[in-house]
Amino acid sequence: MRIGLDAQLAIGTATGIGEYVSGLLAALRAREADVVALSAPQLDPWRFDRRVFWDQVLLPRAARRARADVLHCAAGTLPLATRLPLVATVHDVAWLRVQQHARPYARWYFGSFARARYRQARRVVVDSAFSRDELLELTQVEAARVAVVYPGVAADFAGVVRRPDPELFALAVGTIERRKNLEVVIRALPQLPQLRLIAVGPATAYRETCETIARECGVAERVTFTGYVSRDALLDLYARAALAVVPSRYEGFGYGAAQALCAGVPLVASSASSLPEVVAGAAPLCAPDDVARWSEALKMLLDDRESADARAAAGRDAARTRFGWERAAAAMCAIYEDAFAEGA
Repeated sequence: MRIGLDAQLAIGTATGIGEYVSGLLAALRAREADVVALSAPQLDPWRFDRRVFWDQVLLPRAARRARADVLHCAAGTLPLATRLPLVATVHDVAWLRVQQHARPYARWYFGSFARARYRQARRVVVDSAFSRDELLELTQVEAARVAVVYPGVAADFAGVVRRPDPELFALAVGTIERRKNLEVVIRALPQLPQLRLIAVGPATAYRETCETIARECGVAERVTFTGYVSRDALLDLYARAALAVVPSRYEGFGYGAAQALCAGVPLVASSASSLPEVVAGAAPLCAPDDVARWSEALKMLLDDRESADARAAAGRDAARTRFGWERAAAAMCAIYEDAFAEGA
């Protein structure tokens, strides 16, 4: 059985889905699975028209040319027409829940159009029990076809050697968009004069909102947006950060939280969506709009950094096990077999 894996979003400035695809591909190959990465490097995956052209025309064509027996659509979108057995990973249903500010055509394609396609898939994989429940509530996919498989976290995050910087900073990793809710951390900074915030990830218009809030709160000089950074630079930031923050209102999984846990970085996360499931008691949780609680939780970690670092270090092994790519790849291979066998 040959698996065609949609790897288009691993091109260039890969974000969470790109990290997912790259990690899964390596883990499948380590298991000696017959897997082919499908991509068109010359095509910008972040332009909407190019993305649609890839999904609907080039991806099924590439899968046929690769003689794939199963096509794994790993980015949450599926082709309208293909005869191949489909496995779909649906990382979240944010486009149906919290992306009302996006352009109507994008909301339609990544929302209602994608939702209708999920019924074509022989198996649907989700990143968390939270995302499974969201998917079943909002679609007509049969529950028996949906499987929860936690994504893995790459070994280089688990191998981070901690050396916190004397100039204390909180690290936020992910696209700078509204649902990531960075503003609650910015609003907490006036109560934490010793702390800076470094936000890593591609920007949207929400960055301007955050910059305005930072100026209004008098903390603009303590908030840094780096944009996309190299892998080595990101690992260096995890090594040096005093703590990590994931204040999102909506996450299907929350790579920033899982990476911080695997790297042994003290973490404060939102109590919303999948994050309590991912954190699993290993870090304090705060309601997304509770600025006072965020200030209190961050201050607590900063006031006793030695204990915070020790607790985070003690939880690394458990996090590495929960978010191991070997486990995820084994589960995915079983899912591919089921999808392939269903049509035999």
